[in-house]
Amino acid sequence: MNDRASGRSSGNQSGNDPISHYTIDYVEMYVEDLAAAAGVWRDAYGFSVVGECVSEDRRGLALRHGGITLVLTVPLSERHPASAYLPAHGDGVADIALRTRDAAAAFAAAVAGGARGLRPAERHDGAGPRASALIGGFGDVVHTLVERDPDDLAGLPDGFTPVAGAAPEWAGEVGLLEIDHFAVCVPAGDLEPTVRFYRNALGFREIFEERIVVGTQAMESKVVQSPNGAVTLTLLEPDTRAQPGQIDEFVKNHDGAGVQHIAYSSDDAPRTVRALGARGVRFLRTPDTYYDLLDGRIAPQAHSIATLRETHLLADEDHGGQLFQIFTGSTHPRRTLFFEVIERQGAGTFGSANIKALYEAVELAKSGQHDGR
Repeated sequence: MNDRASGRSSGNQSGNDPISHYTIDYVEMYVEDLAAAAGVWRDAYGFSVVGECVSEDRRGLALRHGGITLVLTVPLSERHPASAYLPAHGDGVADIALRTRDAAAAFAAAVAGGARGLRPAERHDGAGPRASALIGGFGDVVHTLVERDPDDLAGLPDGFTPVAGAAPEWAGEVGLLEIDHFAVCVPAGDLEPTVRFYRNALGFREIFEERIVVGTQAMESKVVQSPNGAVTLTLLEPDTRAQPGQIDEFVKNHDGAGVQHIAYSSDDAPRTVRALGARGVRFLRTPDTYYDLLDGRIAPQAHSIATLRETHLLADEDHGGQLFQIFTGSTHPRRTLFFEVIERQGAGTFGSANIKALYEAVELAKSGQHDGR
């Protein structure tokens, strides 16, 4: 394990440098069925519809929960990129839009650093962003560079009009806060080039790296983060010297690099899990042996082992503190997209020890070696 920047750093660079101030503006997902997708985010996750867009090429809805804005888009013509994305990948993350102080300067810096310039900065009229530009990212995922007036709190993409949609009454019980990180799977050999892209084109820093071995499988992981700590991507590459595993499976089923999961932060993970579970969100179940072994690994501070066992939450810790996390089961037909709830109590890493601990617990349960303590 190599923590290059003491976990999730909040340091800053020059205050006039637009690439030092990226934040997540919105995440756009291309979907086959707009009504069905919006219904899941509203009825199961407590998002409210806050914007809509209809044009010759697309129909879209913007939804929000806490500080998270999701944009769902369905193509209406072959001219829209979603018409090519969906047959290749199915529903998935297509655009991680990055807010910046100066879209033109950010675009120029990104292209100078090696990014594919897809659309130079354009000025916009109306209530949306002042300007935006578009660059290529990894696989078929792009980054819209969004410049807004500081008073623009609505955060809708260009072409969207506001919708006065009320949040569900129970949305506060869910309590999702922000996007903590994206987990991105890339084909073997693409990890280093992807890290270089984010460093050179967007000014990100590599803050963490680790080789993860799970039984006969292995993967390489590196984490890149914007200098202000607001945007984090965990990049995962399969180790071809080991047996094929989940990263190989993602790349095959997704047909290339893509977002495997989005992690949403919470300040009370058990409450969030209970609220989402009551509304039909299915989480991965953790074997009891994990919690029997947990007491010898760490001493959870914010939540009791009994609470963690009840909610199937995983626990981990690093030099900064502890974290609690859980993953949803994938409902994607290709099993290539799922989500995470994460609560950080000072921890800056990503719970990689849980992968090994879960594996060991499952193996103990299979072998019958666990003595029931």
